[in-house]
Amino acid sequence: MSTATVYATFAAGEAHGVSPAYERLSYAVSEDAELIALLDLLPEAKRQPNLLFGVVRWLDGPVDDPAEFRAFVLANWPTIEAAMRDRATQTNEAGRCAVLLPVLAALPQPLALLEVGASAGLCLYPDRYAYRYGDQFLGTGEPLLECSAVGVAPPTARPSVVWRAGLDLNPLDVTEAADVAWLEALIWPEHAHRRERLRAAAAIAAAEPPLLIQGDLVDDLPALAAQAPAGATLVVFHTSVLYQVPSPRREAFVDLVQSLPGHWLANEAADVLATGPLPEPPDSGLHNVLSLDGKPLAYTRSHGQAITWFTG
Repeated sequence: MSTATVYATFAAGEAHGVSPAYERLSYAVSEDAELIALLDLLPEAKRQPNLLFGVVRWLDGPVDDPAEFRAFVLANWPTIEAAMRDRATQTNEAGRCAVLLPVLAALPQPLALLEVGASAGLCLYPDRYAYRYGDQFLGTGEPLLECSAVGVAPPTARPSVVWRAGLDLNPLDVTEAADVAWLEALIWPEHAHRRERLRAAAAIAAAEPPLLIQGDLVDDLPALAAQAPAGATLVVFHTSVLYQVPSPRREAFVDLVQSLPGHWLANEAADVLATGPLPEPPDSGLHNVLSLDGKPLAYTRSHGQAITWFTG
């Protein structure tokens, strides 16, 4: 897929109806030969819209007007390019716990959670957040994660988590202001509720930081998984991570994670993992596929705002 097509697809499939600013920018970039030529100087994994837009926001650049955005990128390209090469889209969306929860709550308790591509580890606290599925509430306090659930009964209890750990090439520290600033820059401009959610989740994580290890999802996973306590169900999980991993390495990870004890919970785009035939998605928006031990279970929206369970 060409870089221009990546941006046009992002505009239509992910930003449409979710972020008007990013939809405008994505279409504008997809039609701008000069910007596309600059992006094509980067490795393919570094050309993605979320990374470009996040870096511009991190540098206090404009993202509301495509013309101002273009002028800023062209005037500051060396700085932007360096940041895009150095940074990664480590969007740490605690809201995704809402679509993981129905599976996590149904597994044998207690759980030992190990997140691959953990960023700052905010998705390692599904037992600490409050949830709303339609008119049903679970837990109290902040953050409150709201999710539309179709075809699945919301869980009646949060999971019991006795161990939580994360693996990331560049783990982030929620006690460091610079790392939190990068996480905030990755949140889309109109999403004030997601910034509030991030700050509330970060406060929970900072009060009891998880074990975060800098490492590779293949080379370093077995040693970290071996630290999970006996008597707990190990759950290795990841959300919107594997698209950044080259295909051969992704295949090696899948082979490895299926050989580990416990369970493998994935929440990735449909074209990232080989899941076999899938039902039609509920609408034209961008959806992930939630799967357990390689079996697809549901469509989910990228920020955890909706889950549609497969029937049959």
